[in-house]
Amino acid sequence: MSRLWSRFGVRALAVALLLSGVAGGYYLGEDRETQQQGIDAQLTAEVAQAEIELLRERHAAHLRATAAKRKAEQEAARKAAAEAKAAAERAKKAEQEASRKKAREEAARKAAQQGTPAFTGPIPESCNEYSGNRKIGCALLIDAGFDLDQMPCLDKLWTHESGWNHKAQNPSSGAYGIPQSYPGDKMASIASDWRTNPATQIKWGLGYIKGRYDTPCGAWNYFQNNGSY
Repeated sequence: MSRLWSRFGVRALAVALLLSGVAGGYYLGEDRETQQQGIDAQLTAEVAQAEIELLRERHAAHLRATAAKRKAEQEAARKAAAEAKAAAERAKKAEQEASRKKAREEAARKAAQQGTPAFTGPIPESCNEYSGNRKIGCALLIDAGFDLDQMPCLDKLWTHESGWNHKAQNPSSGAYGIPQSYPGDKMASIASDWRTNPATQIKWGLGYIKGRYDTPCGAWNYFQNNGSY
């Protein structure tokens, strides 16, 4: 009886070992499959990351190329604008010079008709080239019916006389103001503020010049020959 149980025990042990081996092999296979799946997943993630990096690099390269193109376009536009501005300035200067030349020729023609030497120096484009009392004088010159080409003569004349100072007074003669009226109260024929208002003095002075010399250039020519006007 004991031998029978002994053989049964050995067989049971063998079956148990066999089952244990089968189970161990199953679990070992499962572990390998799990490991392989992990490896595959890691490779897939690495490939995806490499693709992302490649896309990022391509995007960065595209941005650099776009920025370089935009900068080149802006530089080209800046140069074109600068060239257009320079061309416009050249055209404006040429137009101004032609206008000045025409004014000089017209002044010479009028002077020849009147027997008065014309001013041959540069003629201002507008009264904006002056400031202070000179600018007032230029505006009133135009209002009085004179051409702008007379302003340089008037400027020279009254610069010599008073420096365009409306409070200038000659201590010896008593001549007063911008046109050096003698006596000064003659300018009261224009307005009572003749002592302090440069416009009043200039209006009187222009009327005086027009009555005696026709034009400021005529007065300046007379002054150069006689030392007074």
